[in-house]
Amino acid sequence: MSERIERPWALMRHHAGWADVFHVESETADSITGFYPDRETVGPPVSYSTRAVLARYPTMEAARAAREEAVAEWRKHDAGVREAEAKLREAEKAREDAWLACLRDAANRG
Repeated sequence: MSERIERPWALMRHHAGWADVFHVESETADSITGFYPDRETVGPPVSYSTRAVLARYPTMEAARAAREEAVAEWRKHDAGVREAEAKLREAEKAREDAWLACLRDAANRG
């Protein structure tokens, strides 16, 4: 007889800004084993380190709602990220231009 898992639904990092709903069927102090209910084919259970779990929930609905809320929160920062990326590209271009200018100046002196 297995012990009931109090919060069997987890969100697992899929990629930046997105998490997959995972159902925990069993767990130890170091690992969890279960499946992804939203995948087209549910294969054999998979195991992960407990560090892979972003958060745990009592129901699938709660996990999905939290994921959607988190995606909306992630999207609030999109404009700031795009702005920072544009500034980074400008800074990298300035660095590249300065490097090339230095090389060319040294070639002209020689």
